Amino acid sequence: MSNLELSSKKLHFIQTATRLFATYGFHTAGVDLIAKEAQIPKATLYNYFRSKERFIDICLVVQKERLQDQVIEMFEYDHATSALDKLKKLYYLHSDIEGPYYLLFKAIFETKNHYPNAYLTAIRYRTWLTNEIYSQLRLVKNDVSFTDAKLFLYMIEGGIIQLLGSDVAIEREKMLDYFLVSLY
Repeated sequence: MSNLELSSKKLHFIQTATRLFATYGFHTAGVDLIAKEAQIPKATLYNYFRSKERFIDICLVVQKERLQDQVIEMFEYDHATSALDKLKKLYYLHSDIEGPYYLLFKAIFETKNHYPNAYLTAIRYRTWLTNEIYSQLRLVKNDVSFTDAKLFLYMIEGGIIQLLGSDVAIEREKMLDYFLVSLY
């Protein structure tokens, strides 16, 4: 993590909470459940993070930084892959309900009223991602608009919603292919 140094106990707490938040939601996965699953006393969580709100925010910051590192590695350091294939990889990385974006996506809906800092973390990632998508789309087709990047993000999020409603990923793939073909 570039901005956040964590001890192994804190990291264990965060990994456990991230899994539980993704499974049960930010309101249902309480401190008691997280402490029990992490096999660390509840008081330790408050000692490390002061409050559940700060803890959720830190969990999302860690998730955001991990995901940003993956995207940067994919876009900046993978010179052998075309921009079109990078967009496909980005789509599948982000539309996977078991993947790292799902928690940030979920935070957009579950944290706004009770955990505003966590909500802002998720929104900031979403904004950053849209800019990255736009950069890649411009490599595929020079005259794309920023609206096209937003549409790509909405497709990612629509793919997540589709997977939550069924086990069928075929429509998700068709949607991506249709969008990419429409660029030409």
